[in-house]
Amino acid sequence: MTNTSLRDFLRTRRSIRRFQPDPVPDAVIRDILHTATFAPSAHNRQPWRFIVLTESAAKKDLSDRMAEEFQRDLAQDRLPAEEITKRVNRSRERITSSPVVILLCLDMTDMDRYPDERRRESEHLIATQSVANAGMQLLLAAHAEGLGGVWVCSPIFAQETVCKALNLSQAWEPHAMFLLGYPSENPVIRERKPLDEIAIFQTEKILK
Repeated sequence: MTNTSLRDFLRTRRSIRRFQPDPVPDAVIRDILHTATFAPSAHNRQPWRFIVLTESAAKKDLSDRMAEEFQRDLAQDRLPAEEITKRVNRSRERITSSPVVILLCLDMTDMDRYPDERRRESEHLIATQSVANAGMQLLLAAHAEGLGGVWVCSPIFAQETVCKALNLSQAWEPHAMFLLGYPSENPVIRERKPLDEIAIFQTEKILK
């Protein structure tokens, strides 16, 4: 792979939300997860954990339980009932219609322990960053396999609900969800913010 083709590959990943109904072979899912584990992590502790859902019943149960909490949150935000129903149904449909649902969790078991709150919070943050690295690697791995995928942040708002639905260990903190499948859409490239707005290039003048 040339530098140009690698750049094209990285820049053509899209957030895909609609999939063909075709199942994804287990071997492909395992390859994606294996590739995700090559992401960098703090102290190389690899604190990421994955739960893979492909059965319709399991996806429906998770989506129903998350929908209940989502509905309560939206009602607390005082949204109109019609808008709440629309958002909740859309969220439920996205999960149940995805051939593969992967929950990404954080496990602090192997991370360093400190007596003070400041360093404990920092350790949790770098572990969270490590898990996020694995999530990005997972999306790129799916892209390499010809799959589409989208990152969904809703589990972070419903951690207890997700843990109960999936009967997870208390050490596993749900942080994200990835919906994967063979894409049935090809979204256009969205504009990116100009580098001049988001980056500072230090020059001798600035340093002085």
